[in-house]
Amino acid sequence: MGLFDKLTGTKYPDSGVAPRSAEEVRAALFALNGPDAPFRVRNALPAEKADLVAECRIPRVGVTLKTRMRLIPEKHEVRFLDERWENRSSDQANAQYGRGHAPAVYQQWKTEQGPDGRRRKVETFRFDTRQMTDPLRSAVLGAGWTSRGVLKL
Repeated sequence: MGLFDKLTGTKYPDSGVAPRSAEEVRAALFALNGPDAPFRVRNALPAEKADLVAECRIPRVGVTLKTRMRLIPEKHEVRFLDERWENRSSDQANAQYGRGHAPAVYQQWKTEQGPDGRRRKVETFRFDTRQMTDPLRSAVLGAGWTSRGVLKL
């Protein structure tokens, strides 16, 4: 794995794993949908220029995550484009957009009085973007395909 692969989040399947068909990879990604999954995998709209899309909205911290996926059967490769929108205030002036592999952790804290009477911070919410990206990439790698991070599909 080279430096560029590390920066883009590209991962390769273990040696000895036979690549499965594109339909089996697609089915493995759709199988991630469930009541406990923090994201939803769906077919992409034509305007999204992808085959599949995984979306996750976290209203508590004002973040929307979207991973667009393009299946390349000839190379046994899925290209991932991770996008993130952050809107931490009521107006759109502070909204931020980012793309590419950039794991992030969103946390919220509150201050409360501890048993010793001193005030302390207690974490009330935590979301790691890898809760969405890791299962997607694991499904692809488990099917014997390469998970390639890109900046443009």
